[in-house]
Amino acid sequence: MLKVQSSIEENRQKGMLVRRIENGTVIDHITAGMGIKVMQVLNLLRTEHETIAYLMNAYSEKSENNRKDVLKISGRYLTPEEIDVISVFSPEATINIIRDGKVVEKRQVQVPKKFVGVLSCPNKNCITNEENINAEFITIQERPIVRLRCLYCERAFDPVLALDFTRNG
Repeated sequence: MLKVQSSIEENRQKGMLVRRIENGTVIDHITAGMGIKVMQVLNLLRTEHETIAYLMNAYSEKSENNRKDVLKISGRYLTPEEIDVISVFSPEATINIIRDGKVVEKRQVQVPKKFVGVLSCPNKNCITNEENINAEFITIQERPIVRLRCLYCERAFDPVLALDFTRNG
């Protein structure tokens, strides 16, 4: 324990620890390696306004492989639709709302039974990709991975493996 404590103190002196946020959102227990996908669907890779801390493969006793990703987003609170999309990549994620430096709300994401207008169908021939129609999907499997089915073309898919399936690009 002494070695760990001294290592933490060394990192603190070097300014290498992630600071807490005063107001915003912390997405914890993201499946290891999925944090970058979450950043993509939340359009955080193109932001100029929010300060973002991304921890990749952080140690976690709770996760299956003892690894997790964590996102800290200062000054931004997620919409219910954004939280639903996070569940696609990481059904075990938790959302922490931070106000004045304190966690005021903590909740586990839930995979919704239906997604409307937040994802696009990976089937390029689907009518939702040709016309101005919001794609709709039903959840056909939640664990161990999420699988969805398009209500228009009936294509079933694993959204983590599908490329360019979010409406945000």
